[in-house]
Amino acid sequence: MKNKKKKNKNKKDPAAHGADTFTGRLDVTRSGMGFVIVEDRDQDILVRPADFNTALHGDTVRVRVVNNASRSGRSQGEVVEVTDRKQLDFLGHIQTSASFAFFIAESDKPMPDIYIPLAALNGAKNNDKVIVRITEWEKNKKPQGEVIQVMDKTDENDGAMKEILLEAGFPIFFPENVLEESERLPDLIPAAEIGKRKDMRPVLTFTIDPVDAKDFDDAISIRPLDNGLLELGVHIADVSYYVEPETALDKEAYDRATSVYLPDRVNPMLPERISNELCSLRPHEDKLTFSAVFRMTPKGEVKGTWLGRTVIHSDHRFTYEEVQEIIEQKTGLYQPEIELLNDIAQRLRKQRFRKGAINFSSTEVRFKLDEKGKPVGIMVKESKEAHQLVEEFMLLANRHVAEAVGKVKINKKPIPFPYRVHDTPDKEKLLPFIEFAKKYGHVFDIESPQAIARSFNQMLQDVQGRPEQHVLEQLGIRTMAKAVYTTENIGHYGLGFEHYCHFTSPIRRYPDVMVHRILQEVLDQHIEVDKKLEAKCKHSSERERAAMESERASNKYKQVEYMQSFLGDEFEGVISGVASFGFWVETVEHKCEGLVSINSLLEYDDFRHIESDYSLVGRRSGRQFRMGDKVMIKVVAANLTKRQLDYEWVITAAERNAPGAVVLPSSEEPPVHGHKKAARGGHAKKGGAHEKRGSHKATGASAPKTRKKKK
Repeated sequence: MKNKKKKNKNKKDPAAHGADTFTGRLDVTRSGMGFVIVEDRDQDILVRPADFNTALHGDTVRVRVVNNASRSGRSQGEVVEVTDRKQLDFLGHIQTSASFAFFIAESDKPMPDIYIPLAALNGAKNNDKVIVRITEWEKNKKPQGEVIQVMDKTDENDGAMKEILLEAGFPIFFPENVLEESERLPDLIPAAEIGKRKDMRPVLTFTIDPVDAKDFDDAISIRPLDNGLLELGVHIADVSYYVEPETALDKEAYDRATSVYLPDRVNPMLPERISNELCSLRPHEDKLTFSAVFRMTPKGEVKGTWLGRTVIHSDHRFTYEEVQEIIEQKTGLYQPEIELLNDIAQRLRKQRFRKGAINFSSTEVRFKLDEKGKPVGIMVKESKEAHQLVEEFMLLANRHVAEAVGKVKINKKPIPFPYRVHDTPDKEKLLPFIEFAKKYGHVFDIESPQAIARSFNQMLQDVQGRPEQHVLEQLGIRTMAKAVYTTENIGHYGLGFEHYCHFTSPIRRYPDVMVHRILQEVLDQHIEVDKKLEAKCKHSSERERAAMESERASNKYKQVEYMQSFLGDEFEGVISGVASFGFWVETVEHKCEGLVSINSLLEYDDFRHIESDYSLVGRRSGRQFRMGDKVMIKVVAANLTKRQLDYEWVITAAERNAPGAVVLPSSEEPPVHGHKKAARGGHAKKGGAHEKRGSHKATGASAPKTRKKKK
């Protein structure tokens, strides 16, 4: 089957198909109707199912307009070509007969059944849950496929995690040719290759990573110089040495563009042979690296920078917890070096904030899982000095690489380079937040982007430890633009850098691989301009967003799975988002977020949504539900299939006795309060919790929070 990869998603494509042909992404509704979303076009193009021409939901397609725009301004079209498949692998069930089988996908988006020849069942039996890959699809025929895995019916978690990945377009398995290519790579580093590089094996070097990390893609080295300066090295796995352009490995890495981190697994960008073995900077092994080596004072002033390829030998593998203990206890392995590195990192951190970086912090929530992946507890982690130590030196390397390449010109123009940029705040989003923050006494100066950053930092400093801290931090983050990859360098507003790129994680991010290649071309003074670089940046940004959505979905699944054991229980929570159809509450104890439907509040009052105040207000009582408010809730439903938690608001004694309080109808008994078990098996009311969720604008509605290893 044709499966052309990642062609340019231009807005209008007159070539080959006429002036009324556009390229965009097909969005299929639950009813089966399709809409092609074309960038910079005001209206989507309607496509009826008969005109999909083998396209499926999420595919990038060329569509030809066949009817002029209707009164609504929407034209009707037909798909003339699928230029990029969002996914080829699907999760569902097999139905077999004597001579053939069909696969029925588990999807809320309509799609045709897939014909499976008996020879392609690979051990699957009738009604087995399987993963199927489409192998052929001719127009006006059913798609044909093969079973690539028979799922374990008893392992619901595995199926759920794989379904999330597949729906986002991330393959679960590497093709055979990619695995074969990775296995052919030699273990031993050729002496000739070492001879081409700066040999830093004698220098004290170590890695600092999460306790469960398997791939170590960065290391730090330190040694004193004769003139009182220090040599500090940031060493990054040299993935580009092993993954060469236009190879099967490279094409697969580009298509995936990123590793995906779910609660119980990593779906890697590169095969384990590379990510966990050849490129992982494991202790007591010689490894090839790409390095940024700084000459600096003990106070963190950079006096000189060297960029290039190196060979290192890690002396030790630290966890964050071990380094934090060394910092706090002032004793342990390499304590003087770690103390010095930490002091420099903290100086760099303070300097960043003085120069305009915004000091947003976020809480890392992780689940404790049993051997079957079932959540049995919650862990809340905060960013400590050990994390900041690594973060500051990675930021330093990323910034200096971007600055070095940014100075290079061809015909007086900067060379194309995949910058990591972050735009200044959008005033439309910022002004309502400023008005909201003013209610807590925080005044913003909006004369310039720098003044806004200073105001944010002042607010974040002032709210430390106060009840409104969480809500103002979360709302502040949501006013920010999203960071993306692009060749147009507009700087990184959140970090306060004029030049910034991603150089430090090539094992898990494809843009870092591109940065390494271009940096080497600059060092070799042999630059080959890649005219498709902007398209590659856009693809990488899209895949990054898909990975983040997958991580949120998997985290939400674990939240629902965990809270199933608390049906009927009451907990204290904080309102984390407000919409016209209800409000979200995050429990204080578990950090699990659910929706209190406005339908469940109708017996108390008629509530209206005040968007500018991030609140719901009762028309009769004036009772407010506002972001950041503490409330009591009861867990009434936990739907794993939809990954939804439904809560109901519980009136406390204090609220019941307050002036102007909302009062229950007299026929109802007051609820029992406190952290007690109530009747099990609560149900959401018909038409309640999540009805019409996607059709209303929410203010501050948050997604479950997950964090990767490092920023």
